Amino acid sequence: MPPSTDQRRHSPAAERNGPYILTALQRVLPARGVLLEIASGTGQHAAFCAAGLPGWQWQPSDCDASALTAISAWCAGNDRVLPPIELDVTAPDWFDAARQFDAIYCANMIHISPWACTLALLRGAARHLAPQGVLITYGPYRVDGVETSPSNLAFDADLRARNPAWGLRRLSDIAAQAAAAGLRLRETLSMPANNLLLVWERG
Repeated sequence: MPPSTDQRRHSPAAERNGPYILTALQRVLPARGVLLEIASGTGQHAAFCAAGLPGWQWQPSDCDASALTAISAWCAGNDRVLPPIELDVTAPDWFDAARQFDAIYCANMIHISPWACTLALLRGAARHLAPQGVLITYGPYRVDGVETSPSNLAFDADLRARNPAWGLRRLSDIAAQAAAAGLRLRETLSMPANNLLLVWERG
């Protein structure tokens, strides 16, 4: 049997959660616009969600240059998905200062990266969001006054064992840093598997 030429990478979690994320994006986004995805990973969210948002142009990105081929493979055939780009969220300049997006979407990066990446995400979003644009973040969080689920506590412990700089972040800490960057939390959507989808806008 000849070797497989499929260059896609697979994330079971991305496959499971994609339909729920798409439904949420269809609810919170307007009919059309241009979206930048930060930390596209396998590219499964870009492929699935862009197909369900026909009025949107999707720009995938990832800090790992080796991920770009897999993202391209997932998104092949959808001319509304731009070629993926290498983007380090902590870089002082993501794009030319005039470049703006109607939405910036980032899933499952905040807890699997150092805190500095979250701060850079908020600052970069504030620089490059259009006036009515939104930053959308997705993943597990610690919420003050709400008991963290046992599965999320175990996940947090596993992340910190793998890298002490990782772990579930407190939503209140993110909101404080967002405010410093000029953003405020507009909407919180509860998602399956104890995740949240957060919609941030200019304050």
